[in-house]
Amino acid sequence: MQTQEMALLAHDALLLPGGRVEIRVIAPRCLNMIAETLKGHYPLVFGMSKANSNPPCYETATQCEVIDFNQLDDDSLGIILEGKQRVKILSAAERRDGTWICRVLPSNNWQQEPIYGEFELISAALQQFYEVNPELFGLYENDIHLEDASWVSQRWLEVLPLYNQDKLRLLNQPNCHKTMNFVLELIKSHARDNPHS
Repeated sequence: MQTQEMALLAHDALLLPGGRVEIRVIAPRCLNMIAETLKGHYPLVFGMSKANSNPPCYETATQCEVIDFNQLDDDSLGIILEGKQRVKILSAAERRDGTWICRVLPSNNWQQEPIYGEFELISAALQQFYEVNPELFGLYENDIHLEDASWVSQRWLEVLPLYNQDKLRLLNQPNCHKTMNFVLELIKSHARDNPHS
């Protein structure tokens, strides 16, 4: 597999293949970097921030594309990114303007697989979560795949309030099965603790 240079966007959020996130871009250097990627100079990679580290994010990251952008009320730029391909960051260098360029190696995305049996519960719970959080639901328009275990598992990893190390432990599995079991247990234990909710 070939390595590739990409522009690095480190952020608190987690973005995985098939996922979408909207972020605000304020710093001129970041605006310049987004412009560079839109002009085709570099592909863009999105990594979960890691304090005081080089590169400034975890090595497990996701190549992504800007699929929409708009000017926000405070004149900052809102961009919607869609995750495409998992990558591993091998090295990174900070440029003079404070942006980062990294060298990455493609990793395997989780394969699509159908949801069945009791795991349909995690799909139904995700649908409810989106109904309660319409701003997240709106990012996907009608591009939602509640029948795909990998898609559902990755959306849960993006939104669950877990420590980054715990998310990475699940992410670095060869498939979505551990994540599905983890989310199912969370939902069941919540139902046991809150029988009337």
